[in-house]
Amino acid sequence: MANGAQALMKTLADAGVEVCFSNPGTSEMHFVAALDSEPRMRAVLALFEGVATGAADGYARMADKPAAVLLHLGCGLGNGLANLHNARKGKVPVINIVGDHATYHVQYDAQLQSDIETVARNVSPGFVRTSTSTANLCRDAAEAIAAARSRPGQVATLILPADVSWGDGGVPSAPLPIPKPAPADDATVDAIAQAIKTGKKTALLLGGQALREPAILAAARLAAHSGVKLFAETFPTRMERGAGLPYIERIAYLAELVGVQLADIEHLILVDAKAPVSFFAYPGKKSYLVPDKCTLHTLSAPHEDATASLNKLNQRLGASAAEPKRQAAQRPDQPKGKLTAEKVCKAIGHLLPDEAIIVDEAITSGLMLPAMTAGAPRHDLITLTGGAIGQGLPNAVGAAIACPDRPVLALIGDGTAMYTIQALWTLAREQLNVTAIIFNNASYSVLNIELERVGAEEAGPKAKSQLDLQGPVINFAQMAQSMGVHGVRVDTAEDFNKALEYALTHPGPHLIEAIVPESLNGVKRRVLPWVLRSLPSLPTAVTRALKRKIAP
Repeated sequence: MANGAQALMKTLADAGVEVCFSNPGTSEMHFVAALDSEPRMRAVLALFEGVATGAADGYARMADKPAAVLLHLGCGLGNGLANLHNARKGKVPVINIVGDHATYHVQYDAQLQSDIETVARNVSPGFVRTSTSTANLCRDAAEAIAAARSRPGQVATLILPADVSWGDGGVPSAPLPIPKPAPADDATVDAIAQAIKTGKKTALLLGGQALREPAILAAARLAAHSGVKLFAETFPTRMERGAGLPYIERIAYLAELVGVQLADIEHLILVDAKAPVSFFAYPGKKSYLVPDKCTLHTLSAPHEDATASLNKLNQRLGASAAEPKRQAAQRPDQPKGKLTAEKVCKAIGHLLPDEAIIVDEAITSGLMLPAMTAGAPRHDLITLTGGAIGQGLPNAVGAAIACPDRPVLALIGDGTAMYTIQALWTLAREQLNVTAIIFNNASYSVLNIELERVGAEEAGPKAKSQLDLQGPVINFAQMAQSMGVHGVRVDTAEDFNKALEYALTHPGPHLIEAIVPESLNGVKRRVLPWVLRSLPSLPTAVTRALKRKIAP
């Protein structure tokens, strides 16, 4: 007779959950033992819970189905919370299994006892459940899987008490049906079609599932037919791009630049996206970034079918046969000379292989990446959906396991790399085809910029010391080698080119540490707040030229 953990393992595998990213403890040992009872389940160990949760996120983004993640009690869940937050914001399906003390042991308030459900609700507002009996466990699991996989995707947390796991009499549950998303209703489509027909300046803002090829092409047909502008959300969960696909401009991170992008838009149509807001509040500046004169419309909400909604709108407007404008194939030249972040991005655009997956957590160092890779071969882009840094390296682990035949490039800032550097060990253990590029500028560069933007007092020595990584400067290449990853440190474009060519032609994990200056430093950083404050008083043509210069 199967115990609860064995029946749970079969329930997961029968529902198509094939990978478990784990950082287990004592309460999860029966689940760990049950891994050997199910040959369809791959087990991947992470040395930190944030790596396990971020890997499950990256896997689901590329596999279009959830993985399981196994965590130890409330403290383990807390350690993995940041990347579950990113998954929640990206509407990514994750089956989050958290071990708990045996039901009869809870009353003793042992050292690791905590309120797991309260912690979990931060990242699983739609589904948190403590399974109270072995008999009910697999039904609970099936409902968790269905909740995670239904639109919009979500983190579903199943809390697994130890005695429920080891108890006899577990009965696997069959997968539950997943509702098929519907397109926008006729009234919504008709109203938006009428708005477009007015001829006023109109834009689509695409997010979520609307940034996959079928929806992108449908949106580009509408753009070709009716002259609407296409935007993508600032931090896409997964965006398909490159030569042969339409180019879509992403909404900028800096609120002042969003004002430039939307200045003349009179109708903004959301397609699986939310209205743009400022990432943070700033004194004297707006948080809601849709212009006052602009009318906001929602064509499809996250629970609806974005592609079908766009196709329905195209039919109403007679745009279904329009030919979408596609990005021409083009690459930047190979860079030369002293290495900079821009030259790293240029080299990536020059060498990017077909069907690559780019995980972008380069922060300020990646400002030129969109421009340098727009005409590169087809690739997928994963970004920092929830803003909680430490996502990039774990996402690369998951993406590489989901797509073992595709090269993965992870572009990571030096500050954010240290949040989940343990991911390098998992890359080596699993021998994953990932090239991690660490931009080492020895600074929390984005925070130096934000210090000036928020209007804080001029920074003194103690304040400045909190935003630099100079003492000591971290050697990521040596750190990678200590964890079994081939690592090199470079400071010229020529050496970076050689290192990237080598990594892309030799399977397995690689780390390239790029020693670069800050992208926005010195005069540039001092001038930036003044430029941003000046934008509202400048002509539109000038502001858009400045925007292309700052963040193309």
